[in-house]
Amino acid sequence: MTGRALSRRTLLQGALVAMAFNPASRSWAATLEPGSIPLPPLEGALLMDAASLTAAAEDFGHIVHRTPWAVLVPGSVEDIVAMVRFARRQGLHIAAARGLGESHSTYGQSQVPAGIVIDMSALSTIHEIGESSAWVDAGVRWRQLLEATLPSGRSPPTLTDYIELSIGGTLSVGGIGGQAFRWGLQVDNVLELEVVTGEGELVRCSPSCERHLFDAVRSGLGQFGIIVRARVRLVEVPPRARTYTALYGDLHRFLDDQRWLIEDGRFDYVEGAVVPSAGGWAFQLEAVKYFTPGSEPQDDRLLAGLGFQPGTLQVTDSSYFDFANRLAPLVAMLQQLGIWEFPHPWMDMFVPARSAAAFVEEVLSQTTEADTGQGPILLYPFRSAALTAPFLRVPADSHVFLFSLLRTAIPPTPENVEALVQKNRAIFERLTAIGGKMYPVDAVPLSRADWRRHLDPYWERFEHAKRRFDPARILTPGQGIF
Repeated sequence: MTGRALSRRTLLQGALVAMAFNPASRSWAATLEPGSIPLPPLEGALLMDAASLTAAAEDFGHIVHRTPWAVLVPGSVEDIVAMVRFARRQGLHIAAARGLGESHSTYGQSQVPAGIVIDMSALSTIHEIGESSAWVDAGVRWRQLLEATLPSGRSPPTLTDYIELSIGGTLSVGGIGGQAFRWGLQVDNVLELEVVTGEGELVRCSPSCERHLFDAVRSGLGQFGIIVRARVRLVEVPPRARTYTALYGDLHRFLDDQRWLIEDGRFDYVEGAVVPSAGGWAFQLEAVKYFTPGSEPQDDRLLAGLGFQPGTLQVTDSSYFDFANRLAPLVAMLQQLGIWEFPHPWMDMFVPARSAAAFVEEVLSQTTEADTGQGPILLYPFRSAALTAPFLRVPADSHVFLFSLLRTAIPPTPENVEALVQKNRAIFERLTAIGGKMYPVDAVPLSRADWRRHLDPYWERFEHAKRRFDPARILTPGQGIF
């Protein structure tokens, strides 16, 4: 079973398709048996074969494995509406995933024990591309949308570094990238949504229509509705990208230069990373200027005043698409080596700028290159004023740093994974103490009290939205919030 959309004929070959549900035994059946309830008519199918269920119990973390009772491969949005209503009547949990086993969360967030997982990759149509927006199914990947919009010189304003993520998936969490300092996160650049609420109602919402639902589902962690379609903002972009990378030995100067650059606005993209250096750590600036051939960037002007180490500057030109898709060769290599399938106990943090230097130094002093499994460590700022989704919680500071330990567990043993998860938990405690917040796709065990702290001061608003849009609490139990 793959994440690609399946035709009905392909779907039915070799898969065991459920036709009824037995409320007494809490099980599915391929035939209508005494005491069982027939499923609503579906254009797709509800699968219950072992291969589908095993795939749905995976995610990118490969740490938590919760097996559902069934997998919905929807043939239409109406299938999702029908199955959410069915799940609510029968007291079943249900959640959406990018594709079977393809969720990019790392701790079982989209998994549903003894419930239904929806394979959203089956809905992947780009319905409309206009001057300033695109109307797309939630299962469309950002790469697919970019390939469709670039011929007209347009792109979503903010792209994640890895553009194989689904649009619905990132809008449910946030969607951050190096353009966020200018445009906000991906949730700040969606204009309209079509959502199936926990009551099985199909609702179109926007800033001017059903605003409470619009604000709830953006970064709502799948708690209030399943995003099935989205109108994504598009902006004009030049066809070329010039990337500048350079090293710093001094963390304070590195952070100061990054903050200066996002306020100065001379670059279109600003990120950074922590890299191994002589048994310790160095800091790599990555800044990008988009341009049209014939109007190449003025390197000296763009780099003036920066304090990177002499002799470490590298400058490369590429197409805008190749820059946006720059991780594809690395991912292909990791897949070929089998490392892509290793556990990924990730830790993504939003750190207030006022505490960033001390906190980063503290964490790095307790982190070895072996702890990361040669996975990257990201470190770059954005402006909190650009954020519009209330449930995307960030520190109370004008500048916020994304600090991400994107670990790969090497060796991929249960003991090593557990040790790294416990290190994440310890870092989380320290992060919370300085007023930081997590980006909730991480491998960190959380209690309900942790979620209350994370969502503060919006916890009551979050609970109210749950009562309003998913009163039976059937949606996305894997987050562990309720």
